[in-house]
Amino acid sequence: MSARSDRMVAAAALLLAVALFAAWGRQADQPPVKQIIPTLTNRPELCLTCHDGIEEISPSHPVAALGCTTCHGGDGLALDADLAHTGMYGGRNPADLAVVNVACGGADCHSGDPVAGRDHIQRVNTSIQATYAGAIAQVRYAFGAQPDQTAHMGAHAVQDDQVLSPDAVASLTAFVTGAADPESVQQFAARCLTCHLLAQPVAEPTFYRATGCATCHALYDEDGLYRGSDPTLSRTEPGHASAHRLTTAIPYTQCNHCHNRGNYNLPRMTFVERTDLAALPASTAEDATARRLAEYYQPIGQFTRCEWELDCVDCHTAREAMGDGDIYGSQADAQYIQCRTCHGTLTKTPALATITDPNDVVLRQAQVNGKYTLQVGDQVGVTDRGEKLGQVRWSGDHLVQTMKVTGQSHSVPLVKGTACTQKPDEQASHYCHECHDYGH
Repeated sequence: MSARSDRMVAAAALLLAVALFAAWGRQADQPPVKQIIPTLTNRPELCLTCHDGIEEISPSHPVAALGCTTCHGGDGLALDADLAHTGMYGGRNPADLAVVNVACGGADCHSGDPVAGRDHIQRVNTSIQATYAGAIAQVRYAFGAQPDQTAHMGAHAVQDDQVLSPDAVASLTAFVTGAADPESVQQFAARCLTCHLLAQPVAEPTFYRATGCATCHALYDEDGLYRGSDPTLSRTEPGHASAHRLTTAIPYTQCNHCHNRGNYNLPRMTFVERTDLAALPASTAEDATARRLAEYYQPIGQFTRCEWELDCVDCHTAREAMGDGDIYGSQADAQYIQCRTCHGTLTKTPALATITDPNDVVLRQAQVNGKYTLQVGDQVGVTDRGEKLGQVRWSGDHLVQTMKVTGQSHSVPLVKGTACTQKPDEQASHYCHECHDYGH
């Protein structure tokens, strides 16, 4: 070890000793001090003195390597709660888009090489879920605030220096209304911007969620209560994730904190909650099925069996949901999964890709998810845009899809060799509903 390193370690030890002495003098009832020295920073932290028992956020973010302050900020040597939490990134949510670059950025983390799939922050910031550009454009156009349906504004200003899709735009300005805007547009801005990733969640049962990346990746129960093992977190105060964990095994119930809770009344610019979602106890398989059906689709909806048996993440890809780096003006432009992606057509089986690179991002996605396994040499489904579907694997003569939440596997029926009358260009779901509708 160099002399400089010796001095750094000695200085850290001295600071730790001072902190411990001061804390001992102030707080006789302080719990036993628990120190960790993360390998990434080599700086002592005392956060687990109070948060002893808190869940490790994910296997990809081990406490032994990252500690707590690498992502959360704050003062890792302070034993006083107010001092320790001073300077935390985003309060208790470092994944909020206002601070995510500081908390989660870096070439080896989430603002790295796009080819390696580490440009998560850029992609999320430009995604339709963050910009809400489609809804904003439609409302402004409908009430005469803009001459066309092209997206010009978003929930926040954003720019893309490398536009790849012909359906994308180069930039959006922030959606701000003024006295010259129609009253309905002003009401929309005041009442309806509650679902994009920057918006603070509605503090009511079934709507509880976080913001930014944690909107999807930190799971919330319907009542918003914490059920983990951190002794400092309230079990009765709503507004907490159910546990201190991030996951890519995202159930449909998490998506429903924003989606399918009701409808907007555009003339009145108000949100009307669904009245058919009476509590259905998931105490039996029959109850759970009824609840899933009710929550997935409104009574007027039509859907195929796979559209409610699978979870949203089983069909919608990471780049669809999180964005692919381009700025789209509508959900239709951003979405590209089709029925034939997994089921093929009368003349063609689904497109497949063989995993040849041991550093392929699809292998990392499988490892992070943990519900399905992949290895070099496996053949998997692939979208029209070249995104591999690691959970949809070719098994000799058929495709097998493994659900990302439960790990349950399903054989994927293929259209080829059947009496299906669908044409290859008829990929909208309503074509499948004509023969495969699974109603209430």
